[in-house]
Amino acid sequence: MSGIGVEAGAQAARSRALAVLRVRSRALAVAVLPAGAAVILLTGASTGHLVGPGWDAARWGVGVPAVLVLLAAAGVGLVVARARPAISPTVPVPEESAPDLYRMVRDLADRLEVPAPSAIALTPDCDSWLEDRAHSAHGPPPRPAPGRPAGPRTPVPPVLVIGSPFLWWMRVGELRAVLAPVIAGTGPSAHPDIAAARRFVRGLDAAVAVASAPGRRPPVRGLCAAVGWVARLLLRGCREHATQMERGVAAAAAERAQAVDYGLRIVAQEQVGLAYAGWDRLLTRVALPAWRMGRWPSRLDAGVVAALTELSRRDRLAEGFTSRLGERPACDLLEEPGAVDEAASLLAARLFHGGPTTPCADWAPVDWQAYPEEVVDRTWRVDAARLHRALDALGVRPSRHPGTPDPGGPTLARVLDHLTTGGTPPAEPAHPHEPLRPAPVRPGPRADGGGYSSQGSPASDDVTRSGGVGGRGMDADGEAEAEPGTDRSVALAARLTAELAREEAQALRAGKGAAGALQGPDSVAWAPGDPGLPPFPLQPHRTGRELLADHVTAMVCCAAVDTAGAVPALDWLDGPSLLLDGERAADLAPKVLTLIEDGDPGPLRDWLTAFGIRPEKPVRLV
Repeated sequence: MSGIGVEAGAQAARSRALAVLRVRSRALAVAVLPAGAAVILLTGASTGHLVGPGWDAARWGVGVPAVLVLLAAAGVGLVVARARPAISPTVPVPEESAPDLYRMVRDLADRLEVPAPSAIALTPDCDSWLEDRAHSAHGPPPRPAPGRPAGPRTPVPPVLVIGSPFLWWMRVGELRAVLAPVIAGTGPSAHPDIAAARRFVRGLDAAVAVASAPGRRPPVRGLCAAVGWVARLLLRGCREHATQMERGVAAAAAERAQAVDYGLRIVAQEQVGLAYAGWDRLLTRVALPAWRMGRWPSRLDAGVVAALTELSRRDRLAEGFTSRLGERPACDLLEEPGAVDEAASLLAARLFHGGPTTPCADWAPVDWQAYPEEVVDRTWRVDAARLHRALDALGVRPSRHPGTPDPGGPTLARVLDHLTTGGTPPAEPAHPHEPLRPAPVRPGPRADGGGYSSQGSPASDDVTRSGGVGGRGMDADGEAEAEPGTDRSVALAARLTAELAREEAQALRAGKGAAGALQGPDSVAWAPGDPGLPPFPLQPHRTGRELLADHVTAMVCCAAVDTAGAVPALDWLDGPSLLLDGERAADLAPKVLTLIEDGDPGPLRDWLTAFGIRPEKPVRLV
């Protein structure tokens, strides 16, 4: 390693840490300045030098504000010292459950000549970092590593947080190479000045969060506002220095880590990007549909391996990655990788979707073998049921075919006839002003694995028609831009949007009560006063055309399953899929869009005929 580079980065970090501490010292000096002036005036009176009516008035005029300033400073300091700094939601990994992983980390710390992390935790994300959890509010500090006794004044090393997808996709050597720069950061973190500066900044940040918490009475709210103002003022004063301090720490750690597996790290960085792409696609295309149906996949990390293996099979650029699978995976460093994967999968569902912290009747795990039946098929039938409820609300008559056992049942032909341009106009509903009744089922994702958006969904048709998902979008200049589609498709999309908004509002109210009931004393509340909301939602905003296309696609899939022997399946890269004669139906989307945008059912009917799908037969709904 380059000792000059390490020393330069550490020196820059220490100088910036001292600058942060000088901000703290100046704030303390401002707080004690009136008290110092009051002490001088009182001392002068006791010695007989500063006497007289004017000096007496000065002593009262300075002494009372000095006491108030000291009390305010003490209050702010108490809040900063006692406020609980935010910590990342993680899955703790005790040493007895992963002795090989701890051994590898300590060996790496010895090679880097830095203190070993105090503990290891996993996060459902493709990132790794060090996190200081030495604050008293976070519980007792972790036990020191064997052979590394910590004295009463020795700073407790930070916790090493590792992305759980790394453990399943990376090999042991790759994981060691990726973690080397992270673990090297424990060296600068042990410096007293840097540790003190970090504690000060984290305390200010926690004080701002405490002051911003809602639900307080007006007098307390005013005091908290004053504390928050002071904390924000100090944060602005030390923000630049804290940023440069962290950059110096990172530079010193990266320079120190160059001596360990540098060549392998270059190769491992390619796996980091690949794991991130696979993890993001798995969450948005595979996990999100299951979460919306009240199921959470219990082996998400194992699913990353399957998804990336499938990517290696499809993409010629990734052909060389499959040869890595013969090496020892990093998850072998865990004693029970299945249990750890399940805990990380539940945390991922909690982070990116919200919901209870523990499994329950409406929040049950699902394995990959049962995914097509419990998630894919049920999602399609929930969407199809919602589509027919919207048609009922619009007064669309059932499609009647004499040869079917239930001519008035839910059929695909009813959807095709309604969306076809030039068809019979729908009858007026019996009660046109009667609001829709929210359904008791939770909204499902679209058939290709995307998710519905609960962000900004309108609660009425009037709001829907005014813009956004009801058929109008925004162009680059911020003006309303009509989406392609017929009048019937726009109206049906507006009905679906309103129906889905009501269902999501009902599910949100029920979820908030359930989440609050299941919130334990050590659980993390994602938002103040609302423990059921996820901090990182994966629900993208979707237009009315996309919403209608997903529901029509779901109806087509239901008809294919019920009348043509098709089966629901799971595609690791694209999520829910339909298998016809053992082959994935990948050419359905353009035909559905032609029906919605142009009112032309010809391509879709030809496709249905080619696979023997009968649209006039009723389908089974949820």
